Amino acid sequence: MQITAYICLVIATLCWGGNAVAGKLALGHVSPMMLTLLRWTLATLLIAAVSLPYLKRDWPLVRKNLPLLFFYGIIGYTTFNAMLYSAVQYTTAINVAIEQAGIPMLIFLLNFVFFRTSVSAAQFAGFGMTLIGVALTAAHGDFATLLQLSLNRGDALMLIAVVAYSVYTIFLRWKPPVDWRTLMAIPAFAAALTSVPLLIWESSKGNVQVPDANGWVIAFYTAIFASLLAQILYIKGVETIGANRAGLFINLVPVFGTLLSVLLLAEELQTFHVVALALTLGGIAIAEKGRPKDAAPTVPASPVD
Repeated sequence: MQITAYICLVIATLCWGGNAVAGKLALGHVSPMMLTLLRWTLATLLIAAVSLPYLKRDWPLVRKNLPLLFFYGIIGYTTFNAMLYSAVQYTTAINVAIEQAGIPMLIFLLNFVFFRTSVSAAQFAGFGMTLIGVALTAAHGDFATLLQLSLNRGDALMLIAVVAYSVYTIFLRWKPPVDWRTLMAIPAFAAALTSVPLLIWESSKGNVQVPDANGWVIAFYTAIFASLLAQILYIKGVETIGANRAGLFINLVPVFGTLLSVLLLAEELQTFHVVALALTLGGIAIAEKGRPKDAAPTVPASPVD
């Protein structure tokens, strides 16, 4: 059973790691906001096909918590992915993949600031390493660029994405006790709705690109694999080995994102990428191992990207 859980979790993080690569491959085939709208529209239709009985059963709770569920879709789904797909227009898919590893660090800090989550010396050390790794990536291997405040535009957009997903995760502590299909369907619908204004804005700039054949393939990948399949497999893994252990697998996302970028996009794997990966993943591992026994996981139990 544990081996099955490991396989499910590895495949899930592989799908998420491919999301940044999909955004990069989309360039010239479908515009970022169009891709965001298509992803969540397709995902909503697909999840609705299997969630209607659960939606009906959960509707009393859904109606009471509709603003919160829509907030999940707006922040965690629309904002995160719109920023990610825009970021890859200006920076590499490798950078985007590694910078996502900053999400657990920010979640940890927000939990500490707002909820006084217990903290250990190992956590401080681990998250310090993670911060250095993310900063190294954003600075493209040259910390002098940070002193000059000359960050890449794509890295700045990814910072917004990281903040959005971290806030989304913090708010998951108040999620209503509904079936996971309901918890996916309503925010996905909200994400599809709130993607429309973004598409209108993109159109006003004259940047809308209707998907060609390759664009449709990418859109279906993000809807089926990055949105639905990964989530289902992750939940299966959590059910088998628990959220604390399964959460550690999320740190495979930047690893897979980097490897896929090298394999599929022929991007150059530079020394600072390897160092940043080692610092980021090593720091998170130290923080998790040194976490107080009564502390909550520093990574989301139910990621969507």
